[in-house]
Amino acid sequence: MNQYPPSQPTPQQPLVRSTPVKPYLTYILLGVTVAVYLVQMITESLVGIDLPSLFGIKFGPLIRSGQLWRLITPVFLHGSIVHIAMNMYGLVLFGPRLETRFGRWRFSLLYLLSAYAGNVMSFLLTPNPSLGASTAIFGMLAAEGMFLVQNRELLTDRGRSQIGSILLVAGYNLLYGFLGSGIDNWGHIGGLLGGLLFTWFGGPRLRVEGIYPAYRLVDERQGHGALSGAIAVLLFFIPLTLMGWIWPLS
Repeated sequence: MNQYPPSQPTPQQPLVRSTPVKPYLTYILLGVTVAVYLVQMITESLVGIDLPSLFGIKFGPLIRSGQLWRLITPVFLHGSIVHIAMNMYGLVLFGPRLETRFGRWRFSLLYLLSAYAGNVMSFLLTPNPSLGASTAIFGMLAAEGMFLVQNRELLTDRGRSQIGSILLVAGYNLLYGFLGSGIDNWGHIGGLLGGLLFTWFGGPRLRVEGIYPAYRLVDERQGHGALSGAIAVLLFFIPLTLMGWIWPLS
């Protein structure tokens, strides 16, 4: 999280400013996800079948038959109002801040590749069908933490303390997932790994240019961060996809 010291910056504590970016994509993702859920409820009510889930849920045998889109589409599907409400809360909590920092193109790749990574891990390690945006939410949680780690020199003590808070939230939710039932924790772990990889190689790396008060933040990865992050995720998870296809462990 960017922090604003009350006085002029020092070498240890520069003033961090971000270029305002309206988080349109975050709310587009929210709107699309809610619209898909409405279609789920309508089709189930009218014909007795949740048609979007029928054609989009993560299900290993169908993925192995060639329906590879099922490694992405579960991010837009949900099983209940509580399920979608919790995930959309996470999207609204992390999305606007990350979209502002990453930019829309990089943020969109972070979201979709985290979902892909989570569904690959689930595909590889559990036979159960699964759906939900939590793969992408865990990816955003990881991206938030990695951004803070990589740019900790620009943060105040309060900003750096956010790193510990994120670790605590991630640990609690993973533990809850392992202890609870009906939770695809492998999908959560995959989403975390996807978000970490994407941000480690492609997230914003900020530096301050200029002398106070005429200074600005420059992202050293602007222009190539999206590509670098995407390549890192795909190089790690495509072999796992092939492993799940050829040599299923679940």
